[in-house]
Amino acid sequence: MPDVGEGLTEAEILKWYVQPGDTVTDGQVVCEVETAKAAVELPIPFDGTVHELCFPEGTTVDVGQVIISVNVGGEATEAPAAEAAPAAAAAAAPAAAPAPAPVEADGEPKGRQPVLVGYGVAASSTKRRARKGSTGTVPAAAAPVAPAAAPVAPAAVSVPEQLNGHGPGAGRPLAKPPVRKLAKDLGVDLASVTPTGPDGIITREDVHAAAAPAPAPAVEAPAPTPVAQPVAAPAAVQAAPLVSTDARETRIPVKGVRKATAAAMVGSAFTAPHVTEFVTFDITRTMKLVEELKSGTDMAGLRVNPLLLIAKAVLLAVRRNPEINAAWDEAAQEIVLKHYVNLGIAAATPRGLLVPNIKDAHAQTLPELSASLSELISTARDGKTTPAAMQGGTFTITNVGVFGVDTGTPILNPGESAILAVGAIKLQPWVHKGKVKPRQVTTLALSFDHRLVDGELGSKFLADVAAILEQPKRLISWG
Repeated sequence: MPDVGEGLTEAEILKWYVQPGDTVTDGQVVCEVETAKAAVELPIPFDGTVHELCFPEGTTVDVGQVIISVNVGGEATEAPAAEAAPAAAAAAAPAAAPAPAPVEADGEPKGRQPVLVGYGVAASSTKRRARKGSTGTVPAAAAPVAPAAAPVAPAAVSVPEQLNGHGPGAGRPLAKPPVRKLAKDLGVDLASVTPTGPDGIITREDVHAAAAPAPAPAVEAPAPTPVAQPVAAPAAVQAAPLVSTDARETRIPVKGVRKATAAAMVGSAFTAPHVTEFVTFDITRTMKLVEELKSGTDMAGLRVNPLLLIAKAVLLAVRRNPEINAAWDEAAQEIVLKHYVNLGIAAATPRGLLVPNIKDAHAQTLPELSASLSELISTARDGKTTPAAMQGGTFTITNVGVFGVDTGTPILNPGESAILAVGAIKLQPWVHKGKVKPRQVTTLALSFDHRLVDGELGSKFLADVAAILEQPKRLISWG
């Protein structure tokens, strides 16, 4: 699994485009994966024949794990599953395998295997060398890889104590940085945690299990010894996308975009002090202008809807109130004013909520903004939004009105100072020129970070947006 950027540590395999026995060429897309940011297609960097798919669709795989093996140039293909097997199985493999591959003095295998783009041809980063003081243990990175036809060592070998950090000569427990942070947050000593991950690595589940309240006193049963799995285990050990516990409940694993969104929203809600203000106004003139633009020639072939003019009104209001377009730098204790607007548009997709943004939206004309909005929304719905398209946003619009909702209190997109929720546009009785008439009415809700935006600034900005949409000719007179 290649590192697709943005500091992500895992990805879910959504779809395989090849099967064992298929011929592949350099640059051919072989699978689609979903990270916490977006769906990404992965190309293969060499020519050959697919030997094995190591994980089925729906599996979440750590960056650096082997997910596919390809027979290139007629060479015998090594079994990738042996790479992913626990360290104990790797240590037992030499007994059943031919002579080990030559190793360098630092313990790394001399032979290098090609992997997917993003990791070059280096050996898997998940393999670790033996710790100082450990004896009789072959480190995972230096263990010889058994050929595909070689028998597999019995799955009854326990993980070496040197790897799990509980025996003589034990060093620092093995765990990835996010797991270490989780343990620190929960007050769990990693040295007291029994690892269950490959190569004796402590997983999130191990930390949560260690942090769980102790059960009522009972006869203690000996802790089960971690057991090495057969070589075929990586493809078998995997949670189904939907796990139904009984006829009354269905449990759905939280992962990918939904998992990242949940973490971001929790972080935003409990970091930035939110304030939300509302304004209800007559948007009839803007709705008439939308119809005029649709029938005109200047916007022919472009999508024209209320969101387009709302976005234009927001950009004009930002120019009139530039302090609203800022970010809070906690580390430097500084307010960062942005002299550009990367306008985010919240989009509901089958994979969850995405907030891609239009880069430098402040510099676009109305036709350019229409084209950008159309491309952004269609790309998001197709699940093709790239991680880069969701980075660097400065202000977000979320249109809850498309669901018939009047308004809401949106949560800030992390790193931004404000977000505008647009409610449903409905025909309502309204006092117009001294008489009650049916008019198109809507409600806007502005949530902002009170560390950056005080009540006066937030109120002025929201009032400007409403004023522009109530009298759209201000797009010209104020522009």
